[in-house]
Amino acid sequence: MTGWRRLTSPSPRKILTTAAAGALLLSGCGVIPGTSGGSREPVTVMTWAPDTTAADAVNMAGMPAMARTYARWINERGGIDGHELKVLTCNEQDTASGASKCARRAVEADVAAVVGSYSRYGRAFLAPLEAAGIPYIGGYGASADEFTSYLSYPVNGGQPALVAGNGRQLAAGCERVALVRPDTLVGDTMPGLLDTGLSVEKRPRSYDIIATEEATSYDAEAAKALEHADDGCVTAVLGQGTETFFDSFRRLEAKDSRVRISSVLGSVGQSLIDRTGGADSPFEGALVTGWYPEPSDARWNEMREVIRKYAFGDNRIDPGDTGVQTTWIAYTVLKAVVEALDQPEITAGGISVNLNRGTQVDTGGLTPVLRWRFKDMVGVAAYGRIVNGRVTFQVVRNGRLTAEKDDFVDVTNILLDAR
Repeated sequence: MTGWRRLTSPSPRKILTTAAAGALLLSGCGVIPGTSGGSREPVTVMTWAPDTTAADAVNMAGMPAMARTYARWINERGGIDGHELKVLTCNEQDTASGASKCARRAVEADVAAVVGSYSRYGRAFLAPLEAAGIPYIGGYGASADEFTSYLSYPVNGGQPALVAGNGRQLAAGCERVALVRPDTLVGDTMPGLLDTGLSVEKRPRSYDIIATEEATSYDAEAAKALEHADDGCVTAVLGQGTETFFDSFRRLEAKDSRVRISSVLGSVGQSLIDRTGGADSPFEGALVTGWYPEPSDARWNEMREVIRKYAFGDNRIDPGDTGVQTTWIAYTVLKAVVEALDQPEITAGGISVNLNRGTQVDTGGLTPVLRWRFKDMVGVAAYGRIVNGRVTFQVVRNGRLTAEKDDFVDVTNILLDAR
């Protein structure tokens, strides 16, 4: 049962269940400040993500760390509507078996929801959750299944919205675009999404370059991109491999080249820009499409203050990381729905029913107001659960991700047209 930890001690009525599940105590228990003697039952949820040090693996340890930090903060404020928040965490290990194990542990612990998590293996974790009626709130959007499951409540448009938005962003200034993308089923959807975004400005279709995920070199792909971009733009959406691709690209690029580079958040982020030289980074000037406002935006101030006071110096939590930001927004959703329920005991069924009936979530401008009624959804079979089809256009200036365009850009119509 490694990788699964409990933020606070269990309530007496659930000691046997949690002991059997092997939860680890992370903090003390007792009456929550501001509540009426503990008259309301705690709300237990789970957050999972890969937590590994392998150089070639996805590491999203900041997401469960942010969940624990959020719980410390909200519990000091009296919990959520008087309910103590208890957070279980699980190391998903970036494997299908790891995702399935985390989901089964969530079921064993009878959690009210899985919140703000990351996994690329939607089929592995959603089946156990669906069988138990447990909602999946605010996943990262790394799995296409998150946008079809009736118990999934995404807070962003996932990779489809990013790629469609990237096409829209590049259409403004790129006569030609070369797309470097993975040789996967998800990768196969990218050219259509990008090209539909490009067509807004009647740009020609992108040149599609298929690459192996997590390769150690992309010299051949970089050479093709340089040849076909021809003073245009090159965008790479390779996740962890994006840095390696642009290393290869810069080695081959002529000094007088006018090719502009681009990507999406999740493949390029502030931490990568910092690590590769800041203002001297090869990403200086790059166009980047994201889900949320840039990291320096004032709308993140509350999250930053919570991290400063309650993370206790945990360096896994980077406020500029999209995963950390997604977890914060997902817990904002949880807070809104628990407050809307206003009941002594919060159940998984109560949360999903309330969300389906139209609970509105104001995220303080980090997203549009979120609501998961049927009429709020995009309605495309491949990603029908998307309710937020908006993205942000950013550019790297002086080593910082900054807004290229004020506010959000709605790419819902591009998602519809790309079917």
